[in-house]
Amino acid sequence: METTIVGGGMTGEVQRGGGGGGRGENAGALRLERRTDGRLWAVCGNAARAVWVRRCFPWSDPGRFLSLRDDAEQEVAMVRDPADLGEESRRVLEAALVAAGFVFEITRVLAIEEEVEIRHWQVETRQGTRAFQTRLDDWPRLLPHGGLLIRDVAGDLYHIGDPATFDSKSRALLWAFVD
Repeated sequence: METTIVGGGMTGEVQRGGGGGGRGENAGALRLERRTDGRLWAVCGNAARAVWVRRCFPWSDPGRFLSLRDDAEQEVAMVRDPADLGEESRRVLEAALVAAGFVFEITRVLAIEEEVEIRHWQVETRQGTRAFQTRLDDWPRLLPHGGLLIRDVAGDLYHIGDPATFDSKSRALLWAFVD
């Protein structure tokens, strides 16, 4: 199985090998539920934790490598492949991913304006035109492959694959964020 429970008081069978390093547990023990409080819960044996979903890398496979985190942002479980979950858990996870949003792929930057404490962005994405804000002290994160990742004040993620391929206006607006 490809799901690893990494802590948070969850107990179960230890998964050996497969990159789990002996710390993880059998994926069969992990169940995901949407409870009456509206939250996603990770259940393993008698232990249950409210969690939220964070997509991990690689960008080329956004449906895999999903981190389940508690309110303290501690990873409770890593779902390497949702297909390894039971049908109901997989359905609940997929709904949580939709609710959590997804990464917008920026294709063009239309405007970046700064005000006190806030930076306003207007961009075109593969999903359509978007406007969002970032805190002035939150800079786009440079990714290992050379792209940029931007997190707005609402927690949505925006990805810029290769700024060098953008039109001249977009590159001029982004110059402060790239070498």
